[in-house]
Amino acid sequence: MAQDWLWMSAGALGRAIAAGEIDPVALTETYLAAIDAHALRDRIYARVTPDRARAEARAAADRAVLGQRRGPLDGVPISWKDLYDTAGVATEAGSKLLQGRVPERDARVLRNATGAGLVCLGKTHMTELAFSGLGLNPSTATPPCVNDPEAVSGGSSSGAAVSVAMGLAACGIGSDTGGSVRIPSVWNDLVGLKTSAGRLPTEGVVPLCARFDTVGPLCRTVEDAALMLAALEGSKAPDLEGATMRGTRLMVLESLAMDSLRDQPRAGFQSAVERLQAAGALVERCEVEGVAEAMDLAGMLFTAEAYGTWKDVIEASPEKMYSEVLARFRAGAGHSASDFVKGWQRLDQIRADWAAATAGFDAVILPTTPIMPPNIARLESDGEYFIAENLLALRNTRIGNLMGVAALTLPTGLASTGITLLVPPMQEERLLRLGAGAERALA
Repeated sequence: MAQDWLWMSAGALGRAIAAGEIDPVALTETYLAAIDAHALRDRIYARVTPDRARAEARAAADRAVLGQRRGPLDGVPISWKDLYDTAGVATEAGSKLLQGRVPERDARVLRNATGAGLVCLGKTHMTELAFSGLGLNPSTATPPCVNDPEAVSGGSSSGAAVSVAMGLAACGIGSDTGGSVRIPSVWNDLVGLKTSAGRLPTEGVVPLCARFDTVGPLCRTVEDAALMLAALEGSKAPDLEGATMRGTRLMVLESLAMDSLRDQPRAGFQSAVERLQAAGALVERCEVEGVAEAMDLAGMLFTAEAYGTWKDVIEASPEKMYSEVLARFRAGAGHSASDFVKGWQRLDQIRADWAAATAGFDAVILPTTPIMPPNIARLESDGEYFIAENLLALRNTRIGNLMGVAALTLPTGLASTGITLLVPPMQEERLLRLGAGAERALA
């Protein structure tokens, strides 16, 4: 039945299109109808693009009939976080500061995806200017967590995650500066890939911190993440056949990443580690010197660049911003240029030390986030709670951004909990094979 298509993986949909079992036009109409009928439509999608979606679906259907499909995802409908430029359609990055901003051309990764035949369903809601890990946005809309309608869905790619988790897109494209792909992925039981900085182009992507900003998919399976990576950069997806955990050497990052875990994230992570071990992985527990120092630098490095990027726009109309996000940006105002440069020089050294300390392992593993999705109403009414929960939500994911690595989060099987694998930068193909092996073990 057509409704079943809404819950299939992107890879499975692509194979069904190739086999002539699913018509891309019918598939797109099924998604558009589901979006329009959904009670939370306007809290998930900022804008739906039905005309574009139908035109792209018709073209995909014609290619399928002629045997000229452009790739394994040709004809598959996906969503885009509202910081990816879309020609002729507003791109406002979840902020009233950018209300009415209409780009003239698509972001480069969107052009690549369109070239691979993917269908653009529309733009999803997000944290304001992407500067929070919770997904709360009183300025526009707050998508709810799929597992708890009273809780946030994680940010900043909040709507991207919920569009997939609620069957309103086959995959969502988000961005990750400090955890914005991985947090909403874990809280909505999805797979999320944080690519290495520079792996995918950010041309036409509304920036937050250019040195940390990355593009990444939120999806149902590791295969989908691999297929989407290939589509976004115009490459060939890595072969995941036969991937296994047997003989892999994994390092649990002790100390900071394991501190202050709430009960469910701890239980989900421990259960996942046990299953990886049962599948043949060798697991050691180690600390890496310099991680805590890098976290101390994070406040300066993120806020100074974010405020430097947005200062003029923000201070022209600060009343248009949600107060907690405004405060996060303004925290960057007090840092000197010399301290910023010195901080980056020190972080580069810490990254080199991390690479040396972890070189003997296939991946570093840690709980994706130490907390469960917080309650929306309490976050809106209690500023101190917002600050504390936001910092905790981002703590573990920021390790991956600070160390400059590639990261993949997988659901553990316990709702809204996840395990993350970290590998050196630009090794996404190896990461995805490890992830495919881990996915099988965790299943």
